[in-house]
Amino acid sequence: MNLRKMTRAVAYLRVSTDKQGKSGLGLEAQREAVARYVAANGVDLIGEHIEIETGKGANALSKRPELVAALSTAKRAKAGLIIAKLDRLARNVHFISGLMETGVEFAVADMPNADRFQLHLFAALAEKEAEVISQRTKAALAAAKGRGTILGKHGKALAAANKAEAMDRLEPISADILALRAEGLSLRKMVEALNGRGIPSPAGGRWHPSSLHKALARLEPAHSTG
Repeated sequence: MNLRKMTRAVAYLRVSTDKQGKSGLGLEAQREAVARYVAANGVDLIGEHIEIETGKGANALSKRPELVAALSTAKRAKAGLIIAKLDRLARNVHFISGLMETGVEFAVADMPNADRFQLHLFAALAEKEAEVISQRTKAALAAAKGRGTILGKHGKALAAANKAEAMDRLEPISADILALRAEGLSLRKMVEALNGRGIPSPAGGRWHPSSLHKALARLEPAHSTG
């Protein structure tokens, strides 16, 4: 798959809940990533499709009407499909492979030079990561239940544990983040600075506006209160 030959494309953006869709949370970062890609590669963006769904069990085209529409638009226009990140498409190797067989070329904005083999590899890693997260969640729930913790309908105890874990990952880099915030930099400039300095995000990868926004939301209240 030679992504550099793509001259026209349709953007496919995906958020996981109706709440995220209404607030625009996550969409801005995806649009920025797509915009950077089309600008850098001279691609003419001819449309945009936004999918709002839970993500759980949605690794099927029948559950992705906007993806089906985006593929149809791309085919009619003899264009490609651009997504911001591979996990916005799916964390499922079989699903990614199926899309590759549709005849529509697709590019991943944050992996602009990835070929078919690399996309398969990253999809496999993402699928494994999802399995590990699921296993950890089940283990945490079982451990909490074993300690006699009463789990609320929406897993409040687990949410608190996840929040504490996130703070532990943030603490070693909190000084760098807060120092950049104190300089009055915009979110995008802060992201560029952190990535430029090689400071990894809590997830161990590159920073994005959405991940930095979450980090700041966690850090600033904690540091302002003591």
